[in-house]
Amino acid sequence: MIDPFGRHITYLRVSVTDRCDLRCVYCMSEDMTFLPKAEVLSLEEMDRLCAAFIRLGTNKIRITGGEPLVRRDVMSLFRSLGSRIGAGLDELTTTTNGTQLARFAVDLRAAGVRRVNVSLDTLDAARFAAMTRWGKIEKTLDGIFAAKAAGLAVKINAVAMKGVNEHEFDSMIAWCGEHGFDLCLIETMPLGDIEGDRTDQYLPLSVVRSRIRKTWTLEETAYTTGGPARYFTVAQTGQRIGFITPMTHNFCESCNRVRLTCTGTLYMCLGQDDSADFRRVLRAGASDDELEAAIVAAIAHKPKGHDFIIDRARRQPSLARHMSVTGG
Repeated sequence: MIDPFGRHITYLRVSVTDRCDLRCVYCMSEDMTFLPKAEVLSLEEMDRLCAAFIRLGTNKIRITGGEPLVRRDVMSLFRSLGSRIGAGLDELTTTTNGTQLARFAVDLRAAGVRRVNVSLDTLDAARFAAMTRWGKIEKTLDGIFAAKAAGLAVKINAVAMKGVNEHEFDSMIAWCGEHGFDLCLIETMPLGDIEGDRTDQYLPLSVVRSRIRKTWTLEETAYTTGGPARYFTVAQTGQRIGFITPMTHNFCESCNRVRLTCTGTLYMCLGQDDSADFRRVLRAGASDDELEAAIVAAIAHKPKGHDFIIDRARRQPSLARHMSVTGG
């Protein structure tokens, strides 16, 4: 699959649910209204759609949410997709808040998952509770260490927020180095109406990187996971640190991914509303050939780049769609 700008689309992110057991302040409103079951694709429908993408050249799939591990029987999807590793699929991964990892880490490894991304924006228990609105950091930490014990490589994802967690990055780098985890810092994005003003929390990662370099030596590396992060090796720990910068330096020129929501809507760009409805295609009884043709047609509408902007005048999100809808 090649989009109108010559980019090969090889990476599919699949949101299996819009539900989550936390309410992180940058991702969801506190009082969320979730989708009725009838609007959500069955796991079998998701599996069939993923199989079509694999036949068309997708070689990496990431399962996301909401929180993917709260979806009932979700391991059946992991097992089915995992069986395709080596038969078109190179990698199956997931992004999680870690609260369910203690239950599922061993099963994920058995299904073929080798890496997990865990969202953890702070190591302070009180701040964690505030940022997630009701989460307990111990549950996430237990999940992280269960994943490590199961043989999964762990990467910690942290959204950088001015005045919230910006003073913690040195300690997070040290903690990740101690336990053998990579760390990825992410700029906050103007996505979703979360009842709050995000503009004053926007922290350019160019500033963060300069601060980090006062304590840590960051060495250039060609390492990539196929996503948008630019990685460095922290010389003092040997672990990697990545920076995802949709605001200060967008990564659109090398974008290789599309996102499927739990309702079967395919978004060609996280920061645009261009989409295609695959629930309708699936439930209309499309053949495999018709399904593949619909995917190719959708990719032909992938835009050149996103429209994210921190608008300090309007103080409104670029898109009203919550991050949890599209898949974090």
